[in-house]
Amino acid sequence: MEPIKKIHGKVLPLPRGNVDTDQIIPAKYLKRIERTGFGEFAFDEWRKDPNFVLNDHRYDGAQVLVTGPNFGCGSSREHAPWALQQMGLKAIIAPSFADIFRNNCAKIGLLTVELPQDSIDRLIARAEDSPGYEMEVDLESQTVSLGNGKSRRFEIDPFLKHCLLNGLDEIGLTLQETAAIDAFESGRRESLPTTAAARA
Repeated sequence: MEPIKKIHGKVLPLPRGNVDTDQIIPAKYLKRIERTGFGEFAFDEWRKDPNFVLNDHRYDGAQVLVTGPNFGCGSSREHAPWALQQMGLKAIIAPSFADIFRNNCAKIGLLTVELPQDSIDRLIARAEDSPGYEMEVDLESQTVSLGNGKSRRFEIDPFLKHCLLNGLDEIGLTLQETAAIDAFESGRRESLPTTAAARA
């Protein structure tokens, strides 16, 4: 997982609330056995509308999605964060997120930021009025630039912040304890099962 310090990029406005995971990545694409290749199918049904924001090439390459409340509701499918990350997004800003979706994003290094609705409205309006508008999300200072020199602070769990800043997923966290794991395994009776690392 890549460490996150600052994200500076184009804003993709999606002024919709209660966007569920089936809208993010329709169920018909969940038959893939790989964890990759979902980005091109993100919001597939909505892309059929020629006026949908992802059909406006001025927003190509956007890294920050700004959207409405309760984003990522519905089923717990991990494919939704995968699809969003694989379409190039590095951060999602909304008034609120579905808990499971937010946790799934954290596991792959996709930053979710909660801001009040008035800040969301301001960012969406600016991105819609000025396609190509860029903004910065600073995880270290926990701030989001709102334009005109103004910024808004956001809250984040300290442990999650540590993991994102250092690029640590669950495997990375476990590997930090290699010495303790090795010490534990070396003291186990030979008749007991051991890990593959201990056998090597």
